[in-house]
Amino acid sequence: MTVTTPAPAAPAARRTPRSVLVAAWAVPVMIVGGFAMLAIVPVTVVVVGVLRDARLRALRWWAAALALAYATPLALWAIGPDRAPSLTKDMHPALAALLVAVSVGLLAALHVRAWRGRRSAG
Repeated sequence: MTVTTPAPAAPAARRTPRSVLVAAWAVPVMIVGGFAMLAIVPVTVVVVGVLRDARLRALRWWAAALALAYATPLALWAIGPDRAPSLTKDMHPALAALLVAVSVGLLAALHVRAWRGRRSAG
């Protein structure tokens, strides 16, 4: 009796780590849902995941833009003289929209990258 392993769904060169993909989806959901302070966790997971994985080298600019877009309202909240009790209440809507737009851009880049990998394999 021989045991066979199934072939991977995507080529190894184009596979995105699941932690990066889930965290990238969590960022805009948490910002829009009102959990901007807790969004530091998925932002960190995305940035660290992209920087550590050589296969995701092309997404480093997107990860840096996401980190910068999140760090800006966080820094303004931290150094502000009369800050609100939460980052969501203190964040300007334009900064929240920018953060969501950058995270959606990163998601688009992730999914286009995966789509091209599946297309070239098939």
